[in-house]
Amino acid sequence: MPGLSNILIVLLVCMTTNLLAKAPTFTEKQYLNHPPRIIRACCAFGTDLKVSIVPGYRYTQLTSPELLGPHHYLGAHTENNGIVYTRRGGFLDFGHLRDLIDWTAYLYNLEKKSQQTGEIMIHLGFESGEKALDIKVPKSEKEEDLITLAGRIAYDLSIWHEITSWFGASAVPLVSEKFSSFSIEDAYSNLLGIKMAAEAIKSDLPFEQAVTQIINQTLTDLEAVSSTEESYQAMEAVRDIWWTRKKRLPNNHVMMERELGVYKTMAPWLVPGWESKNKTPFLIDVPLQTLDGVPLTEFYTLSFDLNHKIPMRKIFPARNNRMVTQNDFQKIIDFIGISMLKSNILIKM
Repeated sequence: MPGLSNILIVLLVCMTTNLLAKAPTFTEKQYLNHPPRIIRACCAFGTDLKVSIVPGYRYTQLTSPELLGPHHYLGAHTENNGIVYTRRGGFLDFGHLRDLIDWTAYLYNLEKKSQQTGEIMIHLGFESGEKALDIKVPKSEKEEDLITLAGRIAYDLSIWHEITSWFGASAVPLVSEKFSSFSIEDAYSNLLGIKMAAEAIKSDLPFEQAVTQIINQTLTDLEAVSSTEESYQAMEAVRDIWWTRKKRLPNNHVMMERELGVYKTMAPWLVPGWESKNKTPFLIDVPLQTLDGVPLTEFYTLSFDLNHKIPMRKIFPARNNRMVTQNDFQKIIDFIGISMLKSNILIKM
């Protein structure tokens, strides 16, 4: 059966690149051609979901450890992405997770180039407005800090995608993606992806091979269930609590609860009765500073020249322009939280 990307005509063109070095290396052209904002179109949370524009169709996009294929930089259909339930990490969206791996790798290389050439400013396309990254990393900065910084920038970009989805940004005109904004598994999957990327960049193996091995080991460590049927059962256990089948995609109320506490230590959403019997939940920290305690935000600025979908005057009444940066995200998220509560959507801050 076709995935949701086909149903919503969200068919993104993905490129595959072989990276054969300890850390991925790019050509000059690849530096200028950043990854697309969504590399892999995946996945709506829930099972057997009805889709408004396709009568009779039921959408489910689950996968399992044995079905997942090797990692490919910028994607390949053989990755067999979907959602997997783990007893220590909750539901993992492998579209999100792999995207953040690839973005972290790209940004790491951009930082290395910045060290050689000085400040770099690169346009990152359009998503509720023009996006740009201004980055300047001293030559003396430690390798570990470069990797951490790349992960933080990639994570900020992923949060911007969640923000813009709530305000109506979409890959397909007139087809809202609001139903997936701040879905309970998104931020955790994104953070886990940048953690995996850091390990892969430091590995002596070719990047894609390293990522594949790290994914497999992480699934074991997080006690992933062994089959799509078990992930299905875990989804069913929280039906009409976290999500519902009573609404049709892309209705905003398919997701009944959302995760807005995205800039703190992330704890997974574990299904009651489906937790690990022997180990604690796997917590992940959002990267905040270098090894020497310098805030990572001192090395970069993500700027967004917004269109009119985001209500700037309501969120920033004293501002006389439509520019925001990553430092404004929390205030925008707080505004979204109020909107969700008014819509009877439960939120976790």
